[in-house]
Amino acid sequence: MSDTPRPPTGPAPGPAEEVPLAGLERSGARRALTPDEARRMAAKVHRVELAISLVLRVGVVASVLVIAVGLGLMFAHHGSWVRLDGPVSYRALTSATTSFPHSFGALGRALASGEGRGIVVLGVLILILTPVLRVAVGVISFAYEKDTPMALVTLFVLAVLVGSFFLAGA
Repeated sequence: MSDTPRPPTGPAPGPAEEVPLAGLERSGARRALTPDEARRMAAKVHRVELAISLVLRVGVVASVLVIAVGLGLMFAHHGSWVRLDGPVSYRALTSATTSFPHSFGALGRALASGEGRGIVVLGVLILILTPVLRVAVGVISFAYEKDTPMALVTLFVLAVLVGSFFLAGA
């Protein structure tokens, strides 16, 4: 006979609900949810998914509306930009020398004076910040679901995103 251990011949281990509950809070293993707990968890997940989709929809729609208002004001104040050719055209509007606000101070001054350029930049800023807000909602949602590891990982991602905005300006 060989010295190799033979596999157990008894019944295979059962599903998760047969795992003893002692020590599970430290082991990372989870017990099976009761049907009532599963329904409550599914309802929580559904509410979180709705919140995330609402954040994304509102962010995109708001940015489009703000950009449209800004473009309308720009073309109302500078009718010559509407032409597609000639000395002043949309090419002048989109050139690198166009004076769009490039700092928060300049953006504030442009918005205070009602300049269309500032309003367009605000719309683009809303569009850029929409996914960042989605990550922030993700942090809240994982905390709401009591999933601490994912909440911490998502919080780290949020910190990296916010930090990158500040480091990009340096």
